[in-house]
Amino acid sequence: MSNLSEFERPVIYQLFVRTFGNATASRKVGGTIEENGCGKFADISDQALSEMKKMGFNSVWLTGVLEQASGTSYPDRPADPEELLKGRAGSPYAIKDYFDVCPDYAQNPENRLQEFDDLLTRCRTHGLRTIIDFVPNHVARTYESDVMPELSFGKKDQRDLFFGRDQHFYYLNASHPGGGAPIKLPYSSKASRYDGEAQFGRVTGNNAVTWGPSPQDWYETVKLNYGHDFTTEKNHQNFPQSDAILSEVPLTWQTMDSIIAYWQARGVDGFRADMAHMIPVEFWAWMIRRARLRNSEAFFMAEAYDSDPMKLCEGNVMDALLNAGFNGVYEHPTYKILQGIYESGNWANDLDREIFTGERFHRSIRYLENHDEVRIAHPQHWGGLGCEVGKAAAGVMFGMSRSAMMIYSGQEVGEPANGAEGYSQDDGRTSIFDYTAMPEFQKWFNQGKCDGAGLSEKQRSLRRWYAELFAILQEPAFSLGSFFGLNYANQSNSSFGRIEGEMCSGHWLYAFLRRDADSNQAFFCIVNFHAQRAFSNVSVILSEEAAKFLNLEKNMKVRFIARFGADEEAEFSKIEESIFVGEVEPLAVKYYEVVIP
Repeated sequence: MSNLSEFERPVIYQLFVRTFGNATASRKVGGTIEENGCGKFADISDQALSEMKKMGFNSVWLTGVLEQASGTSYPDRPADPEELLKGRAGSPYAIKDYFDVCPDYAQNPENRLQEFDDLLTRCRTHGLRTIIDFVPNHVARTYESDVMPELSFGKKDQRDLFFGRDQHFYYLNASHPGGGAPIKLPYSSKASRYDGEAQFGRVTGNNAVTWGPSPQDWYETVKLNYGHDFTTEKNHQNFPQSDAILSEVPLTWQTMDSIIAYWQARGVDGFRADMAHMIPVEFWAWMIRRARLRNSEAFFMAEAYDSDPMKLCEGNVMDALLNAGFNGVYEHPTYKILQGIYESGNWANDLDREIFTGERFHRSIRYLENHDEVRIAHPQHWGGLGCEVGKAAAGVMFGMSRSAMMIYSGQEVGEPANGAEGYSQDDGRTSIFDYTAMPEFQKWFNQGKCDGAGLSEKQRSLRRWYAELFAILQEPAFSLGSFFGLNYANQSNSSFGRIEGEMCSGHWLYAFLRRDADSNQAFFCIVNFHAQRAFSNVSVILSEEAAKFLNLEKNMKVRFIARFGADEEAEFSKIEESIFVGEVEPLAVKYYEVVIP
């Protein structure tokens, strides 16, 4: 187990094994593994892990390692039917065997589990906590475990029954839309026909109860059944309690517990739960408790969205998941506000909609990129302003909370994900469905040397900037402290970055305080989201409430010492006065430590 200290904030490096170590130059659209190459477990070498650690990461999310449905064949493992695949490589979220890893990633595919175990050992040696995906809501239509055949889903299901408490799947009947058997997939062809559901049909991973799922459905997956009928109930009053014994819970719960236990026994430290809001909260409370009986420091983070109508909770599902035991949940609302500053006319003031004193604010997973979201440097996203925009966004996203921080492999060098790759068109994302590569990241990877020899000075500077940000955000005010926003008190302040024609301030500047009461360390932070305009003679009103937050007394003299992103000092003597900051350059992030002489 890779332990974090009690006060260390999780800093997560998400990497997709397929692209992280792929040094092949070809990016043929829809290319094969032989044409376009593929990263291996071995590419995540001691050198690569050492560089991650130097940059400030203490956790690594090894994305997409579980065996998935794929168009690539191996001995004793035929390729899956083309109509079941999104991309030639296949989706890493269409799991084919929960107890195995993807053979693409092994130098010797027959030895893939040992090669994965060796990677876990390397991570542990470098003090990095390992996280893998847990995809509880759905599996590939061709799911069949070779490693644990006795635990394959659906072996004892009654296929003429839509729902049963101890069934693994939901089965369609003649009354459901789509014309009855066989299942009719959107890209079916005679050349590659899936006959696995010729006599029966199952509900898709996104709850589509139909014999004819659309291209927009998760047609390549089937939904798992946690002992409730999702078509009629969201709250589960009669579900087992978190301390229930194994024999008292639905069959799928038991199988999932076996899966988590299996990977914990191999040395995995934590799990990122895919679409966690689609699973009953009662299951999470039960399963996480059992996982922590095996390893008290087991780490769980949830991809979840409260706005999704498929959530299984009447109240806020994010809070419910935290109450069930998750360490953190996706901070998607703040991400969308930050992106919207550049894409949909949001103001910095809009961030205050997501500020609250509840647990979620300080127990989230904060990110600006991940495999589902667009690259900041893509020319059609984030205003087409390039990777530098990510600095301002990160200065707020990571600085305002003591939550976990996460970046996606390539973000630190401005990978833009330009061009179509196969199933994934030029959509601003690095494809998780195709065999492809990251050209800008390859300049850092440098054929496995991981020395950044091919990077431009701008890219090197960006990596250093993130490393310096992660370092200062481990200090007590940021890792343990509380938050106090200053924009609300500065909307009528014309010296707070107001542009001609605007009637109030707070469009481009965002300012806040962080303070840890035990160490009495405090910071004043200000960020300029504008990519071209510098604001001169900026001053920030410090309200009486803000002064109390800092534990300042009236007329107390205070120094503001530049610690990050600035080299000047500011000083004021009365709490009624403004903090005079001076010039705030485009996309500047400035953190000042508040010191009482």
